[in-house]
Amino acid sequence: MPVLTTDAESETGIPKSLSNEPPSETMEEIEHTCPQPRLTLTAPAPFADESSCQCQAPHEKLTIAQARLGTPVDRPVRVYADGIFDLFHSGHARALMQAKTLFPNSYLLVGVCSDDLTHKFKGFTVMNEAERYEALRHCRYVDEVIRDAPWTLTPEFLEKHKIDFVAHDDIPYSSAGSDDVYKHIKEAGMFVPTQRTEGISTSDIITRIVRDYDVYARRNLQRGYTAKELNVSFINEKKYRFQNQVDKMKEKVKNVEERSKEFVNRVEEKSHDLIQKWEEKSREFIGNFLELFGPDGAWKQMFQERSSRMLQALSPKQSPVSSPTRSRSPSRSPSPTFSWLPNKTSPPSSPKAASASISSMSEGDEDEK
Repeated sequence: MPVLTTDAESETGIPKSLSNEPPSETMEEIEHTCPQPRLTLTAPAPFADESSCQCQAPHEKLTIAQARLGTPVDRPVRVYADGIFDLFHSGHARALMQAKTLFPNSYLLVGVCSDDLTHKFKGFTVMNEAERYEALRHCRYVDEVIRDAPWTLTPEFLEKHKIDFVAHDDIPYSSAGSDDVYKHIKEAGMFVPTQRTEGISTSDIITRIVRDYDVYARRNLQRGYTAKELNVSFINEKKYRFQNQVDKMKEKVKNVEERSKEFVNRVEEKSHDLIQKWEEKSREFIGNFLELFGPDGAWKQMFQERSSRMLQALSPKQSPVSSPTRSRSPSRSPSPTFSWLPNKTSPPSSPKAASASISSMSEGDEDEK
C-alpha cells in the first residue's frame, strides 16, 4: 500500500497526498495493533489515556471512497467527532450514530472539551466536564472518549490519535476568531458531514427551562429543595409555595368534579334502566287490566254470569195455571185450609183493604163453627 511521505503535507501540516513510491525494502512489515470497535455493551467506553493507540505501523491516508469500500482490511477506520455534549440528548446520539456508521468498519473516537475551554469560547454549561465525559462513555456508538479535547484540531492531535476522518455537521462553525474551525480539515479531504436533528438541541432545552422557570422552581420546592439551593428570594419562595397550595386545591376540585361526573353518569344509567323497567311493567299491567276489565274481558263475563244468577235468585217463581185435583181417600179427612193467613208477598196497600181482610177472616171463622 502507498505510505505517507514527509513532503506530502499541506501548509497546516495535515497530510494532503499519497506517495506512489513503495516502502523501502529494508523496512520490516509491522502489524497494526489499533484498538478494535466494541463488540459488547457490558461496560462503558474507555478513555483515550487508558487505551491509546500504540500502533507502530504506518497509517496510510485513506480517501472517503476507499474507506466506504472497507479498506484497509487490517485495521478499522478511525473516525473522530467532537463537541460539548451538554445535557446529552437524542440529537447528540443521532449524530454519533451517523459518525459510527459512515464506513463498514469504524472506530469512533469522541472528543469532549473541558469546562475552562467551553466557558471561554461558548459559555457556561449546565453539566460539568466530568458529567459530560460519563454521558459519552455510556453511549453505545462510542468506542473511546478523549477528555479535554482541543477547540481547534491540530496536526499533532490528529497524528497522536491516528485519526482518519472528522465527522461533524456541514454548517460552518465560527468560533475562536475563525469563520469555520473545520475549514482546514475540509481542505485536507478528511471531513465527513453528518445531519443535524431538527427540533432538539441543548439551547432549545435551556430555553424551555428559562421560559417555564416559575413552574420548575415551584416543582423543585415541592420536592424538597430549599430556596437557597434554587437561588430563590424569600418573597418568591412564599409566592411559589402559595401557588403550589392553590394548585393542590384546584387539583382536589378537579378530582371532585370528575367523581361527581362519574356519579351523575352512573345515576343516569340506573335511571334509564329504571325507566325502561317501569315502562315494561306498565305495559304488562295495562295488558293484564285490559284482559280483566276490557270489553271482552274475563271480569265482564264473570260479572254477567253472577248478575244473572242473582236475578234468578231474587225473582219469584210463577205458580202453574191449573193444578191437578188430588182424589180424596174416604178414610182420611180433608186437610184444613188456612185461608185466614195473610199473603206475605202482597201486603195491604191501604187501611180499608186491611179492614176488609179482617172482616173476611172473621166471616170465615163463623162459617167453620
